[in-house]
Amino acid sequence: MNPKLWWYLARATGLVAWGAAGVAIVVGLTLSGRLSRRPTPAWQLDLHRFLGGISVLFLAVHLIALSLDPTIAFGPAALAIPMASPWRPGAVAWGIVAADALIAVEVSSLFMTRIPKRVWRAIHFASYGVWITGTVHALQAGSDSAIVRIVALGGSIVIVNLTVVRIVGRRIPRARSRVPAGAAIRTPVPHPSVGE
Repeated sequence: MNPKLWWYLARATGLVAWGAAGVAIVVGLTLSGRLSRRPTPAWQLDLHRFLGGISVLFLAVHLIALSLDPTIAFGPAALAIPMASPWRPGAVAWGIVAADALIAVEVSSLFMTRIPKRVWRAIHFASYGVWITGTVHALQAGSDSAIVRIVALGGSIVIVNLTVVRIVGRRIPRARSRVPAGAAIRTPVPHPSVGE
């Protein structure tokens, strides 16, 4: 067996967790920043939830693979406490913060109907922290940084643009109908032509 198998598995699953979290954020921003009044299709919300769950699943495999990697001694403390890692403590600390924020967002989403909406929304804003700290972790901890830089730049541009659309969209007043509520709408009657 290749001695670097666990390292490759840890790296691959970490990138998938980061990417899935990023796409979940993008889908979430498109859901929350809708400029139209049309109802959100159910499949978009399901996709958002699915991507969040996938990111947590791959995060778990990432952590397991790191703990099984024989080349670097990642014990429980190194994987849970920022700056406790013997290998690149700063880079690993960013990953720990990203993991904690991701878990907080996902757990609060599971209990969304049982907690106040204001609390859920405040915790859900940590999704931005997941992207930012996860991106710093991916850039500092990985060796394939050229690909990661492209994904980080592209993902960040999309997330920033969607955030601006969301903020601006909430400030633009929606077009209101000029017909008062309850008023009958008249259908125009064609005018008879001269000579009829």
